[in-house]
Amino acid sequence: MAMDKRDIAGKNFGVTKHWLRTAHTLGEALPYLRQFSGHTFVIKYGGHAMGDDKLARDFARDIVLIKQVGINPIIVHGGGPQIGAMLKKMNIQSEFVDGLRVTDRESVDVVEMVLAGSINKQIVTAINEEGGRAIGISGKDGRLIEARKLRRTKRDPDSNIEEILDLGFVGEPKKVNAEIFRIFENSDAIPVIAPIGVGRDGDTYNINADTAAGAIAEAVNATKLLMLTDIAGVLDSDGQLISEMSRAEAKELFATDAITGGMIPKLETCMKALENGVEAAHVLDGRIPHVLLLELFTADGTGTKIDA
Repeated sequence: MAMDKRDIAGKNFGVTKHWLRTAHTLGEALPYLRQFSGHTFVIKYGGHAMGDDKLARDFARDIVLIKQVGINPIIVHGGGPQIGAMLKKMNIQSEFVDGLRVTDRESVDVVEMVLAGSINKQIVTAINEEGGRAIGISGKDGRLIEARKLRRTKRDPDSNIEEILDLGFVGEPKKVNAEIFRIFENSDAIPVIAPIGVGRDGDTYNINADTAAGAIAEAVNATKLLMLTDIAGVLDSDGQLISEMSRAEAKELFATDAITGGMIPKLETCMKALENGVEAAHVLDGRIPHVLLLELFTADGTGTKIDA
């Protein structure tokens, strides 16, 4: 059936509006492309963005684009749900303390297998399929991340006595070999890092991916630390998104009940990175398609930005 001229005009007008929006977005991105060219961004990749096939493809494509416009991305990935699923499959019990997985010797072997094996290579493959040149390594390769045992304390509310919590083979970065990243910086390669560290005694340590990303951002003098999570960003005590705040305001937020669970190591990492030279940290909703591009190359952005 022949289309009415008004239908054709309406269709053409809709197409024109779409391309105008696209052109406007590209024009809006130009100053940011100029500003960030040659800079290094450390991106912590995890949560729902990793588990959804469509979002994973979007992320891989965005990383290739970021590299193509002259930014040096370093990806540090998590894998908590996948580790949990494998531990359950192998009938190994697991628990969390302040958002950190307690890891015994049996569990750390599973953690390394999942993080440095299947997950790391899936991400590398996805980026390469979108035209990038990703290379996957763990923190043990080249002693990229030298780790020490993480020690946490907890105060008993009744006795007010402070006790040391043993998290097993959970580590924290002691030293990051930043020279390894110089090799990637001067090439078209994109490093994808599994957050596994090696101790002085050769033991393997499971490092929280947020913490590893922050340590790497500090070591390479990154301009930005970007963390993908499963919530809109940092929320206040009323559950409302905080679009932008200073490091001082973030410290004040810790005094409230708003920061709990997995957000504790995230915000701690952001503040430490800002104290040690990183210009800005971003906590982003990885469930939003192309969230990296929206945050980096548009005026409004999305999620929470924390300035030094």
